[in-house]
Amino acid sequence: MVATTVQRVLRPEGYEVEVALGGAAALEQARINRPDLVVLDLMMPGIDGLEVCRQLRADRNLPILMLTARSGTADRVRGLDLGADDYLVKPFAYAELLARVRALLRRMPPPATVLQFGDLTLEVESGEVRRGTRVVALTAREFALLAHFLRHPRQVLTREQLLAAVWEGEDTDDNVVAVYVGYLRAKLDDGAEPRLIQTVRGFGYSLREA
Repeated sequence: MVATTVQRVLRPEGYEVEVALGGAAALEQARINRPDLVVLDLMMPGIDGLEVCRQLRADRNLPILMLTARSGTADRVRGLDLGADDYLVKPFAYAELLARVRALLRRMPPPATVLQFGDLTLEVESGEVRRGTRVVALTAREFALLAHFLRHPRQVLTREQLLAAVWEGEDTDDNVVAVYVGYLRAKLDDGAEPRLIQTVRGFGYSLREA
């Protein structure tokens, strides 16, 4: 299986690899896990690789390496037109796969070291958080949760997405997200300041203006 091969090649090089066995699963995992790069097989059950590529590209700018057994020019052009950044024909040499992954990742800008929304600022490297001129002291978990909100401003984030991003599969109580959102609100809002983390009933939470 190609997915297993890709996983076996990339993991020893230090990459964290998640495998999705189908187009619908790939889109769902990309939505929840927000990967740095996608290695996408053209031939997948359900939603094919071309449609997955189109939807991924519509959602965000991330490197997409498309794999296919088809070597025809028309297929390569269609994949690139839909948003793939590179194209690798199966069977491929492992060294070439690694080289193309490294090249695509080098093109991406470095992650922001300062995240900001309105008068809220989070410095990733120093760990300092400010609301206006006021310094806000956060625990490590609160800091990680706030950073995730700041990386996805005005986007509705479900409890499942927040659990996957911040708690990373830990065995936690179902109410833990609500509890930590409450902690953040208590520290970020002093009563006079507008609330920044809004509850979107039936869906989740969003960092947005009231």
